[in-house]
Amino acid sequence: MNNRCRVCGHVFFEKPLLRYENMPKAAQFLPDAESLESERGVDLEVCQCSGCGLVQLNNEPVPYFREVVRASAFSEEMRDFRINQFDSFVQNYSLKGKKIIEVGCGRGEYLSLMQQAGAEAYGLEYSEDSVMQCVNSGLKVSEGFVGSSTYEIPHAPFDAFFILNFLEHLPDPNSTLTGTYNNLSDEGIGLVEVPNFDMIVRNKLFAEFIPDHLFYFTRETLKTTLSFNGFEVIECKAVWHDYIISVIIKKRRKTDVSNFYDYQAILQSEIEAYIGRFKEKKVAIWGAGHQALAIISLTKLAGKIRYVVDSAPFKQGKYTPASHIPIVSPDTLDSDPVDAVIVMAASYSDEVARIMRQRFDRNISIAILRDFGLEVV
Repeated sequence: MNNRCRVCGHVFFEKPLLRYENMPKAAQFLPDAESLESERGVDLEVCQCSGCGLVQLNNEPVPYFREVVRASAFSEEMRDFRINQFDSFVQNYSLKGKKIIEVGCGRGEYLSLMQQAGAEAYGLEYSEDSVMQCVNSGLKVSEGFVGSSTYEIPHAPFDAFFILNFLEHLPDPNSTLTGTYNNLSDEGIGLVEVPNFDMIVRNKLFAEFIPDHLFYFTRETLKTTLSFNGFEVIECKAVWHDYIISVIIKKRRKTDVSNFYDYQAILQSEIEAYIGRFKEKKVAIWGAGHQALAIISLTKLAGKIRYVVDSAPFKQGKYTPASHIPIVSPDTLDSDPVDAVIVMAASYSDEVARIMRQRFDRNISIAILRDFGLEVV
């Protein structure tokens, strides 16, 4: 039996939330008369992760977990719901004519509706029989299963994907989600749906637990799972009589901080120009906090600054790391005066400047490091 969360890896709470004996061992491929004598039930333990809070079973997945088997897809009400949903998805996210992959498409019940919505729809399905039925119906479906982050889906990259009531079956949802992520374009969008455990708890639906469904997602734990695997949630709501959590997601992009290098170069130029106004090594810095220490190194001030002033006694008598400039007490401004001081004391900078005007040479030049650069005060 598994004792750790299949998503985040934390251990389960010590005791299961529920334990049911002699339960059906599968919801599909039911026993026939000949197999009744050997057919046995299974015991289920409903556990909860102590880390991310995701509720899940600790048993092994059913043998057919890679295959999508849908009965509800034949409902006229469900069909109408999907038509409206897919039309909105394609329209709202400018997906008309774009490539969309259904991961776990079954026999193409929903794939054909996405095609009708105006997308260039593709499918991926593990069951060979289901794939053949899709192909014979004129659908673009490949046989396979996204079981690793490096899995290559035929015809990738895709502009969007959808996974409908399939994620809860998978023993390693991280691999499937990450693998799908890696087959999307940079602006990839996704539609993911799972049974609504918030509703199950609220309505005390104790009969909802089956071995086929390893996971029981709430809105919170579904968002967490998707976030773990590189997605940002755009929209999350309950649909289909509150039975389903429906989430629209997009690929998380790397934060663009390339302009940090530009600002670093500008600041270095400003500091060098300021220091250049004074005699060699006649400029000091006030502040030995982490930001000041980093700026000293990043703007290459080693050998150009006489000393660094800091009022913290435990820093005095030491040296700045990497740049090796001595750190001294404020009294050094009297005993070993300089012509200028660059104040790098963050939110205390204005207070430091006032103290310097009151206690030390009023003719000393003072510049404060602001968010926008150096300001001579």
